[in-house]
Amino acid sequence: MPRWLPKAMVLALVLVGLFQLANWAFHQLIDLFVMLLVAFFLSLAMEPAVDRMAARGVRRGLGTFLVFIGLAVAVAGFLTALGTLLVDQVTQISTRLPHLLEDLINWVNRTFHQDFSLSELQHRVLQDSGTIERYAQQAADNIWGVSSTVIGGLFRAFTVGLFTFYFTAEGPRVRRTVCSLLPPAKQAEVLRAWEIALAKTGGYLYSRALLAVISAAAHWIAFEVIGLPYAAALGIWVGVMSQFVPTIGTYIAGALPVLVALTVRPVDALWVLAFVVVYQQIENYLLHPRITAKTVDVHPAVAFGSVIAGAALLGAVGALIAIPAAATLQGFVGTYVRRYEVTEDPRIDRGEERRERRRQTVRRLRRMVSGGSSEESAGQGQDERHGGGSDGPSGS
Repeated sequence: MPRWLPKAMVLALVLVGLFQLANWAFHQLIDLFVMLLVAFFLSLAMEPAVDRMAARGVRRGLGTFLVFIGLAVAVAGFLTALGTLLVDQVTQISTRLPHLLEDLINWVNRTFHQDFSLSELQHRVLQDSGTIERYAQQAADNIWGVSSTVIGGLFRAFTVGLFTFYFTAEGPRVRRTVCSLLPPAKQAEVLRAWEIALAKTGGYLYSRALLAVISAAAHWIAFEVIGLPYAAALGIWVGVMSQFVPTIGTYIAGALPVLVALTVRPVDALWVLAFVVVYQQIENYLLHPRITAKTVDVHPAVAFGSVIAGAALLGAVGALIAIPAAATLQGFVGTYVRRYEVTEDPRIDRGEERRERRRQTVRRLRRMVSGGSSEESAGQGQDERHGGGSDGPSGS
């Protein structure tokens, strides 16, 4: 046996053990890494407002606290409006449940030629009370799981908020600490990348907040005109959900007002659906491009792909931070990747040559029409002048 073989085997075993230990530690700390990532992006979004306050003489800690208070008030207002709406709708459904059941039974009897009654339904429900008790017991057992999930979610939210506060309030110190670990040649590159991430993330969230305010106000006015109950709460719901929930937020936002309108008058649901669709087109083609042109210039296909990739990697959290991350990466690539001028070639845009021919044909037709009309008008002017000249001597 060679002398180096035992040492090599021991080294291989040590490396395998270190890899297994690192893999285990990474899986144990992955939740912490995700929370740090979310806190970092939130601090990037909040730091511009804190920087403005700091430039006016406000301490960074106090400025960060004020920004947190503003966000907490906004979130509390949204949850209050949504909770009021939810409680009212549940109350209305519970009071109208017997009438709804009677209408359902009558429809079943007419459609399927049956002879059901509400008393028979109640008898069958009471007869299967053992099954209902088992379901209730299972629900009671699941309450502990739901409670632990809620408590865990609150703890994660508190942790993310705490790290966000530290990252935002100590932003200059964090950057100084990071740059102190790098040589001077790399510090400028890191700071430039940091500035790009700061501008793109803050611009994304601020533009989304502005679009949410406009959407909430527009839907509030529309729901008031339609006569929908809790128009303000529904408008806030549509504004927030459509802007801050990626990909499916628009559909979730429009579904709730339609369901509420169905409980009032079914025809109102059609008006609500029509307004939601029309406003979405106005936002996509008029408001969104102008508001986000200077903040987050991300192509819709890139945004959609980034949301899918973020959701596949980190779930809902990845979907939320995917677009700011894509905008930051796009800005970073646009800054450091060299671009060249593209030569004119019909193979790049195969339809451009045909469109140019059509445009030239249209121009020629316009010249012909305008030239013919100008010749006719000139001929008429000459006839009038000749006619006026012949009449003049005869008249004299």
